Amino acid sequence: MKDLGNLMKQAKEMQSKMAEMQASMESHELTGVSGAGMVEVTLNGKGDMRGLKIDPSIIDPEDPEIMEDLIKAAHADARAKVEAYSQEKMQEMTGGLQLPPGMQMPF
Repeated sequence: MKDLGNLMKQAKEMQSKMAEMQASMESHELTGVSGAGMVEVTLNGKGDMRGLKIDPSIIDPEDPEIMEDLIKAAHADARAKVEAYSQEKMQEMTGGLQLPPGMQMPF
């Protein structure tokens, strides 16, 4: 029974750490760029868009596809940064504990 109590305590601590990490993820912002900085997309750690900046010089009403591609590229860059940040925070929280392939936290 002592082991069960210890296991429950560890689970409660992990739950508390997870809540703290989720709050941190929501407030942390990462910016992706494309077009040599002409387009910037800012996402929070949960992937919600918080900002978009477009250099007016790339706005061409005759060719909107260029701007669309730059926005998508900046968003992909920001998402990659969010994923890397998320993985880093998860490793800090789990102490480097490797999860089985395909298993994502939070469950």
